[in-house]
Amino acid sequence: MHNDGKVVPIKQAQATPSPLARLPVVVLQVRDKAAQHLQQGLQELFDNADDTLFEMADKARSTVDQHIFFEAMRDLRLKRKNFERVFMEQLFAGFANLGQADSVGLHPVPVVSYEVTSGTRADAREKAVALEAMLGRVQHRDGLALGQLSARLSEVLGRCMSDQENPLGPARLCQFFLQAGRSLGVEIRVKLIMLKLFEKYVLSDADQLYGDANQLLVATGVLPELKSVPSRRAGGRAARELQYQARVPAAEPPCDENGQQAFAALQALLVAVRGSVAPTLEATAQPQPIATRDLLRLLSHLQQYVPEPAAEDDFDLRNQLEQLLTRVSVKSGKSRVVETADEDVINLVALLFEFILNDRSLPHAFKALIARLQIPILKVAVLDKSLFSCAGHPARRLLNEIASAALGYSPQNGDQNDSLYLRIEQVIQRLLTEFVEDPAIFSQLLTQLSAFIEEERQRSELLEQHTRDVEQGRLRTEVARQRVAQALNRRLLGKALPPFVVQFLQQTWSQVLLLATLKHGEQSVQWQTELRTMDDLIWSVGLREDTEAGRHLLEQLPGLLKALRDGLASAAFDPFSTREFFLRLQAFHVQTCEGEGDDRLIEVREPLVLGSQLSDALEDPPDDDPDLLKVHQLRIGGWVEFQQGPDTALRCKLTAIMAPTNRYIFVSRAGLKVLEQTAGQLAMAFKQGALRSLDEGLLFERALAAVVGNLRQLNRGK
Repeated sequence: MHNDGKVVPIKQAQATPSPLARLPVVVLQVRDKAAQHLQQGLQELFDNADDTLFEMADKARSTVDQHIFFEAMRDLRLKRKNFERVFMEQLFAGFANLGQADSVGLHPVPVVSYEVTSGTRADAREKAVALEAMLGRVQHRDGLALGQLSARLSEVLGRCMSDQENPLGPARLCQFFLQAGRSLGVEIRVKLIMLKLFEKYVLSDADQLYGDANQLLVATGVLPELKSVPSRRAGGRAARELQYQARVPAAEPPCDENGQQAFAALQALLVAVRGSVAPTLEATAQPQPIATRDLLRLLSHLQQYVPEPAAEDDFDLRNQLEQLLTRVSVKSGKSRVVETADEDVINLVALLFEFILNDRSLPHAFKALIARLQIPILKVAVLDKSLFSCAGHPARRLLNEIASAALGYSPQNGDQNDSLYLRIEQVIQRLLTEFVEDPAIFSQLLTQLSAFIEEERQRSELLEQHTRDVEQGRLRTEVARQRVAQALNRRLLGKALPPFVVQFLQQTWSQVLLLATLKHGEQSVQWQTELRTMDDLIWSVGLREDTEAGRHLLEQLPGLLKALRDGLASAAFDPFSTREFFLRLQAFHVQTCEGEGDDRLIEVREPLVLGSQLSDALEDPPDDDPDLLKVHQLRIGGWVEFQQGPDTALRCKLTAIMAPTNRYIFVSRAGLKVLEQTAGQLAMAFKQGALRSLDEGLLFERALAAVVGNLRQLNRGK
């Protein structure tokens, strides 16, 4: 099992001054308050775990199931203290990393799972589904309070921090919990029960956890303009309802209160970019604002003229609106402008898409597609400001789903032949054609696209597993061939032997040895027996005019011949195919026993090579090489991009690191092998700029965080 390099003992985390010294005092206060709250939740969890497991044992239908639950109870009692200690160590390490100077840009470690046993793929999938559902519930219920906490911590730390990086976010807390549970020797049902208990006794109180943390930060003057979220315990159900309204009445599109609160905080930052959407006319009269309803009609008009993806000209949303406003103003004789709130929405959406279309993780072909979403997304944002605060908003999720699915796209036969590209193109075309003011279409398209992507994912997973199995078998065979070649070379190089014996050992007996090591391993009796038979054969033909040795050979010969025939039979060699070898061997032994030498010997000078060579001609760089460290940070399932030429890039996923040679195997989106590299080759690719990791974070969230960070800098500079 690997150890997370960020995990430090809790005492060490408190005693080491370097990272914590850089944290503001208020952040340390938030940490300590949260630690106290989480400690109480964990104690409650373990206090109730016994009762829950006993109840499960009581209901068990077999003694085997009963035994499983009783053993789990015993395991939890023995390891409870260690479990709680590791969880708190992880929490403190998470906060300590916030003070690292190089923490900007780091991505949080993805949620891990129990790793005591390898388990089955079905178990892993079941855990992943349970985790995803649990995190979704917390995000839906307490996402606003968490977002405010992340925004305030970002303000204090002077850098943008997403909810996923927040040490108190549900993803990180689940990570800490699962990391602490790695020592538990329990099976899948018990693990799922523990996850449910964690949600019930720890995550269910996330509103209080985030509320206390936000209060501490507000008390020190950190973003007090963000209104507090009413606690669920106070009956503020409406305050935490962030679920998107499926249908918005066309007459007066309402915006939920939470969406308005979050948008109000964004408006304070957007002041710096106001005035960028206005008609290009001389100010001859007082500007007359255009109503939101009329703005939506103008946008619907523009929506019909969004260029095709293949069009070379970029679609500049604000420029298009300016031209339209100019035409409307000329026609009406009045200077028509948009309302301040609507202009802020326009500017924010334009800035979001500016980030998206410059994002290097998004394939170029899909940028052209996603650019066509600007007007539909803008119309949704005008209708419903919760787009900027609710992670579960269907329009936001649809954009994220498209970007996530496109991450592994590598064009091969043209965009028009790729099923994913075609499906996403259909989704976007439907939005442009059908979306007027009823946002329910986003939910419908999201459901359809998600089902399509899930089918693709399941197919690719099957192929990917097949790829891993094939590569594992191939590599095992190559390693075995290398071991056989080494064994033969140690015995043959520099020796003078009959040519027919050398040929037999290299071409025939090598297969016997290969089968023995593949079937039984190098420590097996079978492997050692075949090596000893080979040694005896080499000895028997290496005797030179020695009558005494010849007599000894006569005694050994029957056993040697039997061992040779048994070995060949184990490898399913046809006796007739080796008949000539045995006749020549018999003749050679007769000459040896009669004291007659054989001058027809050859010295073996060239080493035997079986199969391909696994050793890499490129030596690995030193252990502290920064590019080699990047290689070691690559994770299974992570996506990378190889620049193969000026205009050619290969996107692929790391599916396996094959021991013992540490070969990195990469697959395409379809699950097929496309690349195999050593650590040294990957480090060189990083060094040359031909390789880079792709950011797999949610696109909308990354774009919003980047835009908010840029706006804050812009406002500070004024």
